[in-house]
Amino acid sequence: MFTGIVTAIGTVTAAVPAAGGLRLVVDAAGLGLKDVAVGDSIAVNGICLTVVARSTRNFKADVSRETLACTAGFARGGRVNLEKALRAADRLGGHLVSGHVDDVGIVTRMRRAGANRVIALRAPARLSKYIARKGSVTLNGVSLTVNDVRGSGFTVNLIPHTLASTNLGALRAGGKVNVEVDILARYIERLRVGR
Repeated sequence: MFTGIVTAIGTVTAAVPAAGGLRLVVDAAGLGLKDVAVGDSIAVNGICLTVVARSTRNFKADVSRETLACTAGFARGGRVNLEKALRAADRLGGHLVSGHVDDVGIVTRMRRAGANRVIALRAPARLSKYIARKGSVTLNGVSLTVNDVRGSGFTVNLIPHTLASTNLGALRAGGKVNVEVDILARYIERLRVGR
């Protein structure tokens, strides 16, 4: 589990075919890998990946075909948001994030709102029932509050800190983001359908 509070931005230094998917090498010097062991989980652009090898500044992780089919952002040289897995004693600053990305959303427009930036996105229609005004959503691993929802479109407001400390500040219209809907919304829907 994660909180959606990104603690570092890393860089994908390699993405090579392996294990039926990709093996990533991520430069994560800003994350601090001293307390990370092989087998630990790190969220990379919101995707929970297992560390299969590490050095003092890099880690390697395998990405399955299934994950590649519903995510974006693993190109060599790409900047990725990083977060270590939540520990029981940690503060929950964002919301509970599983790292199981639902699909890719598309940025449809952006506008400035003072020092902030309002981003409009379109999610796949099947996810729209899980995205609620003033609810939580995770974009590229960042916990955000939904400002408004219209059909499969929704908006979020990025404050200057988020723009500077995550890769969301580099988004442009047409850009792709990994979307994870609120885990509670998924379970509520499952309970409703199961009746």
